[in-house]
Amino acid sequence: MPMDETEADMTGVDANRSPITEPARIGDRKLKPSTLMMGHGYDPSLSEGSLKPPIFLTSTFVFPNAAAGKRHFEGVTGKRPGGAEGLVYSRFNGPNQEILEDRLAIWEEAEDALAFSSGMAAIATLFLSMVKPGDTIVHSGPLYAATETLIGRILGKFGVKWLDFPAGATRAEIDRVLAEAATGHVALIYLESPANPTNALVDVEAVVASRDAIFADAADKPPIAIDNTFLGPLWHQPLRHGADIVVYSLTKYAGGHSDLVAGGVLGKKAQIDVIRSMRNTIGTICDPNTAWMLLRSLETLELRMSRAGENAAKVCAFLRQHPKVERMGYLGFIEDARQKDIYDRHCTGAGSTFSLLVKGGEAEAFRFLDALRIAKLAVSLGGTETLASHPAAMTHLSVPDARKQALGITDNLVRISIGVEDADDLIADFDQALAAI
Repeated sequence: MPMDETEADMTGVDANRSPITEPARIGDRKLKPSTLMMGHGYDPSLSEGSLKPPIFLTSTFVFPNAAAGKRHFEGVTGKRPGGAEGLVYSRFNGPNQEILEDRLAIWEEAEDALAFSSGMAAIATLFLSMVKPGDTIVHSGPLYAATETLIGRILGKFGVKWLDFPAGATRAEIDRVLAEAATGHVALIYLESPANPTNALVDVEAVVASRDAIFADAADKPPIAIDNTFLGPLWHQPLRHGADIVVYSLTKYAGGHSDLVAGGVLGKKAQIDVIRSMRNTIGTICDPNTAWMLLRSLETLELRMSRAGENAAKVCAFLRQHPKVERMGYLGFIEDARQKDIYDRHCTGAGSTFSLLVKGGEAEAFRFLDALRIAKLAVSLGGTETLASHPAAMTHLSVPDARKQALGITDNLVRISIGVEDADDLIADFDQALAAI
């Protein structure tokens, strides 16, 4: 039965009003992201007063009238720029996803953000929206193995070419690669910093300066996108250094509990709109339950990353002096002057994921991994628990041996992601595991 006027008044909801938004400022004070994660983009009065957003498990949404439906589809199909102005269909948008995207953008003060079903879904959608046959992608190296596979093997089948430069490249080295690429059409410059799994840093500012100089007369400069999963958003914010688009595996620190898979892309609205149009077509948006879980996780993002970073500093101080450790790829112990300069200009923390090179080869690395008791032998990173893996034999197994050697992905390299356990307990675990070598 329809509600009478008295019943309608009791709901406290006016279906025609705009949602109430959380304040972004208190007086002259701009609120911090950690504060805004608790309520930004959500109006409890539109959801029966629920403190937290419900999970909106629906495939479609009711239009208030036919004209609104037409206008929404004009946005969804790209006939009118900017995307839908309301909810349409769950392949395009949904309440949980839109709240999540609003909050993701806050951390780096991005104009807009998109959520995806995985980090690779985000990367693939980005590439598909930017490149066409004959185009060139210029990228730093190494990249996450699946990203390298996507560029070299899959997009390569469709006539997309690539050139790369090492993660720690100087301005002159970057200039040489971009100048060579500029003889064709460069559609995208794609970076990963720190590089997976070596932790080598890319000089984003140098890449921006090189791009702007070499393509100064171009009608459209190639956008610069960067995978910021290892350090972002707490310890590295590439948009501040001139990047146009930032990519995340939200599975990692943003999700942070090893219980979901998702990806994100954020940056300038004009470019995000292009990526959104591709996402609308191929349906790589994340589902509402995953979006809801990410909203939960973002509330503790700063706490978890801070604790993990503090733990990593203590653990690495122990590992650094251990006689069975050959070398470490931890950003808190940078010895190379070029890398230290990049770190000082770009980063606000060393992170909690690093590479550990044991003395020996694969056999010694395997003995160390098999002896761990607290740390779990598993891929991924950025969770509450400590994880350890062997990139050469696991995540980067598909990378040709010669390229692995060139990129420094050796048989004695172990990648470790420190969690939020007690640091002294972790040190005891690594100590006994190294004794097994």
